Amino acid sequence: MHSAFEHPALLYRGDDDYLAAVTEFVFGGVMLGEPVMVAVPTRKLEMLQHAWGDAAGAVEMHDMTAAGRNPGRIIGDVLLNFVARHHDHHVRIVGEPIWAGRDATEYPACAQHEALINVALDDCPATILCPYDVTLLSRKVIADASRTHPEVWMDAHKWRSPDYDDPEMTASSFNLPLTPEPWSATSMSLWFDNIDESRRFTASWALASNLDLERVADTVLVVDELVTNAIIHGGGSGRLATWTENGRLVFEVSDGGHICDPLAGRRPTPADQTHGRGLGIVHRMSDLVRVHTTTTGTQTRAYFLV
Repeated sequence: MHSAFEHPALLYRGDDDYLAAVTEFVFGGVMLGEPVMVAVPTRKLEMLQHAWGDAAGAVEMHDMTAAGRNPGRIIGDVLLNFVARHHDHHVRIVGEPIWAGRDATEYPACAQHEALINVALDDCPATILCPYDVTLLSRKVIADASRTHPEVWMDAHKWRSPDYDDPEMTASSFNLPLTPEPWSATSMSLWFDNIDESRRFTASWALASNLDLERVADTVLVVDELVTNAIIHGGGSGRLATWTENGRLVFEVSDGGHICDPLAGRRPTPADQTHGRGLGIVHRMSDLVRVHTTTTGTQTRAYFLV
C-alpha cells in the first residue's frame, strides 16, 4: 500500500475502452482493500453499475451531473469528504468532472477545478483518476488535461505529462474575464444600508423565473452571502445584476475586492468555525459559480437552472 498522492488523466476512446480501464483501476483497489469511490456522469454510472452487477456494492458511487454540477463543490463535498471518511487508508477515486455536453460557460470552472485538485489534495493518500473521451472532447480540452494532470494514462501506457506545470499558475490561467452581461440585465447598487432591498430584488427575480420556493430560498441565501462579502471585504459597496441565459438564472455581484486564495469556498469548513462560510455556501447551493478576480476588483456569478 502506498501513500503518495496521484492524479492521472485517463485518455480513452469510447465505452469499451472506458469500461476496461475503469474496471481494472477500481477493482485493483478493491482487491488491495482500498476504499474506492466513482463519481461520473449519469450514463457512465449506469453503464458501470450494469456491467459490475452485485460487485458494484463494493464501490461508493455518485452521479457527477448532480454531485459536481457546480465544479466548485467537488473538492470539498466529494473528494476531501471521501478522503476524510477513510483517513487511515489510501483511497482510489474515479472523478469525471469534464464530459461532452459541458458548455463553454462551465468549462473554465471545470478546468480550474482539475488544476486545484493538485493543490487541495497534495498531501492526501489518494489516487484520483480523471477520464477524458478523446473521441468526443476537443483538442483544447485534451491539451488542458495534460496541463492539469501530472500523469497521463492511455492504452495501458503511463507517462509523466510534459505539459504539467505549477497547479496554482495553471488554475490562474482559467481566471478568465466573464462575458459581458446582456443589455436586458437588471441591476442595483449595493451599500451597507440596502442589503434588505437586495434580498427582495433577488427573491422577486427568482420567483419570476419560476423557481420553486425551496430553490428561491437557496438563491436568496447565495446572493446574500455574495452581497455581504462585497460590503465587508469588497470596499463597502458593489453592484448586483441579474439576467437569464441558456436556461440559467444568473446573479452577478461585482465589488472592489480581490480573492487571493483560489481554494476559497472549496475546502470543507470545520464545524466549530463561525466565520468564513459564505463562499462555501455559494458553491454548495449554486448550479455553477464563475469568478473573475483581479487586484482591482472581483465579479462573481452564481447560476441556477430554471
